[in-house]
This record gives sequence, structure tokens and C-alpha cells, in this order.
Amino acid sequence: MAADLTLRDEGAVQRRVLLVAILATFVAFLDGTVVIVALPAIGRDLGGGGEAALGLQQWVVDAYLVTLGSLILLAGSLSDVFGRRRVLAAGLAGFAAASALCALAPTGPVLVGARALQGVAGALLVPSSLAMIVSTFQGEAQGRAIGRWTAWTGTAAIVGPLIGGALVDTLSWRYVFWLTVPACLLTLVLLRRLARGTRAPGRRIDVGGAVLAGVGLAATVSALIEAGRLGWGHPLVVGGLVVGAVGLGAFLVLERRSADPMLPLRLFSIRNFAWGNAATAAIYGALAFGGFLVTLFLQQVAGYPATLAGLAQLPAIFALLFLSGRFGALAGRMGARWFMTVGPLLAAVGFLLMLATDAHATYWTQVLPGQLVFGLGLAVTVAPLTSAILGAAPTADAGIASAINNAVARVAGLVTVAFAGVILAGALDVATFHRGLVVTAVMFAVGGLLSFAGIRGRLGA
Repeated sequence: MAADLTLRDEGAVQRRVLLVAILATFVAFLDGTVVIVALPAIGRDLGGGGEAALGLQQWVVDAYLVTLGSLILLAGSLSDVFGRRRVLAAGLAGFAAASALCALAPTGPVLVGARALQGVAGALLVPSSLAMIVSTFQGEAQGRAIGRWTAWTGTAAIVGPLIGGALVDTLSWRYVFWLTVPACLLTLVLLRRLARGTRAPGRRIDVGGAVLAGVGLAATVSALIEAGRLGWGHPLVVGGLVVGAVGLGAFLVLERRSADPMLPLRLFSIRNFAWGNAATAAIYGALAFGGFLVTLFLQQVAGYPATLAGLAQLPAIFALLFLSGRFGALAGRMGARWFMTVGPLLAAVGFLLMLATDAHATYWTQVLPGQLVFGLGLAVTVAPLTSAILGAAPTADAGIASAINNAVARVAGLVTVAFAGVILAGALDVATFHRGLVVTAVMFAVGGLLSFAGIRGRLGA
């Protein structure tokens, strides 16, 4: 009887941990998807139109990604040093406060600053959530828990555009940011009922690495965003690129020499890990830029309401959710190489099909075919890509390997969105939209070719 009670108590704790992890990550993922459909409304209200509006829209996306991408590796160390529950609580409270500040922002610069704060808080959520699952579940139960975490957090990609579009069309873009506040507060209440986690003695926080990564990324992205408006020869652009290059170079030197780095460069000596992350940079860079481009074009040029712009991209998201598990299982038996090669090439074909789009963007003939092929390509790619990278790293490094791959994806996204002003020449119309589609397709194709060249072996071999 006592054993039964213990098992039931353990099961209740595991269910609560899983629920908290899902909610905490869902908040961060939901924010990313709902904000995209709100960008045109934000540009009209706070951007002033033209190149200034496009620059603000880029910064609303990239301010979040800069801080998230530069701090997500550090978040793993913070969880070990201060305890996962404490770090997760800080992330939730900070995300709620920053979301409220975004909703109340009176000007574009204030909104961008609040988005940067959101990224700081968001960096604490995903690694801590996964770490809680890994430390609570073992064996097959851990695999099932991670699968459920992935499935539920993936639904943010579905409900985000729908909810965000509806809020923008019926109320205001500001309600998009209010949406995450009650979710954060609910998760904090559930988190308080969990026991305190353990800490890892002797671990140091890589403050120098975090500072250099943040400065290097922020300076580089700032220069890329402003180059379209100021020109490549402007002192601010040149200075930003120089500071960024020096900062990122110093970051790599420091990480190589550090006894406890937040980016263990030794992992990149593993073939599939190194090539897989190179493919990740190309594929997720294309994904971020392509989503940014299509969403803005459908609303600002084709005249879609925000809700319809979100609905227009759902076929690709449904394909990812319903098919990615099957392709992941196939990759487990056959190896990831061909899936990581064919998938990105299919995604590239999907974006090239959208070259038929004109200023009216007739959905059934000009948008949907490309979205369907793109979604199939994404479903073929994602699970094998993640499995290949995490399967290549030693078991003891699974957490930091996941954080590195997540950081690579986020940084690739922020750099490609930062290039939007240069690629679109400061204006979005049919011609520049087509140019952006070609650039997106090329990046996907590069990801597929990198996978073909570098990925080897079968998973589990």
C-alpha cells in the first residue's frame, strides 16, 4: 500500500513538472508567433511608414532574438548554479513584466527595449523547462515526456497566428502582448508547489562570455538593420560591424580558453554535430526570414487582414505537426542524412512555387501550393535534424548540445531578419517579395547540401 502511494505521489509530481514545463515553453513560443502577425499594425502605429516602419518591424523581431540567442547558453549554467525552479520563476516573472511593458509602449524605441527584456526572460524558460523534465523523468518515461512537451509546445505555432490575428483585427496589437501575462502568472502559481531543485556545486557563470556574445550580436545586427537605411559606408554601420566582429572573435577565444565555458567548442569536433549545426543555421535562417517575408507581404501588399495572414500559413504548420513524428521514426531506422537533404530542398521548391504570386496573392492558386510543399519539406527535416545533432553528442552533454542548437537557430533567424532591409531595398512590393523568395529558397537549398555533404551514419548505429 505504501509503495502504491509513493508511486501515485511520484506520478503526480511528474505530471505537474510536465505541465509547468509545457506552459513555460508555450509562453515563449506563443509570443514569437503572435507578434509576427502584429508587425504591420505596429509599423503603422509607431513606425511612421516607409523604411522607418520596416526598420521598426525588424527590430521588434530582432531585439527579442538578440538577447534570447546570446543568453540561452548562459541560462543552462544559471540553472545549475541557482537551481532550475528559481531560474524558471525568474524567467516567468520577467516575461510577464516585459510583456506588460510591450503592451503599454508609447513609442517604437520603448517597444524595442521591452522586447529585448522579453528575450532576456525568454532565455531562462526553454533550457530550464527541459532540464526539469530530464531530471524528473528517466528511461522511456523521459522520452514520452519530451515527446509530449514537443507536441504541446508546437501547438503555439498553430494558435499563435490565429489568436494574434484575431486580436489585431478586433482590438489592437497591444493585446497580443497582454496575452502572455496571465499564462506566466498561472505557471508561477503551479511552479510554487514543486520542490526546490538541486544545484551543481563548483560551477561558474561565464559572465565574460555572455557579455562578449551579447555585444557582438547586438552590434552586428544593428549594423545590418541600419545598412539599408544609412548605407554600408556610414560610420555607424562600419563601426557596428567592426565592434561585432571583434566581440564575437573575442567570445570564441575566451570560450576556447575557459575552464567552464557556456559554449564548449570541443563538441564541434564531432562531425554530425558540427555539420548538423551548420545546416541548422541555413535552414532556420531561411525559416525565420521566409515567415517574416510572407506575413508582411500578405498584409501590407496583398491586403490580407491579420487573421487571414495567420490562417494562410497553417497548412505548413499542420504538415509539420502531423508528419514530423513519422519522418523522425523513419530517420531512426534509415539514418538522418537523406531526410536532412531532401527536406530542405522540398522547402526551397515550396518558396519558389510562390513566385507565381502577384499583388492580389490569390490564395488557392498562388499561396497554398507553395505552403503545402514547404510544409512537407519542413516535416521531413525537423525531427531528423534534431535527432542527428543530439544523438551525435555524448549523453552527458545532451543539455548543452540542445542549448547550442537552439542558440544557432535563434541567431541565424535574427541575422537573416536583420538583412531584410538590404534584401528588400527598404521597400516591400511584388518585385522585392520575389527576390526574398529566391533568397529564402537558396538558404534552404544550402541547408540540404550541407546535410548531404556532412551527415554520416544511421541514428542508433
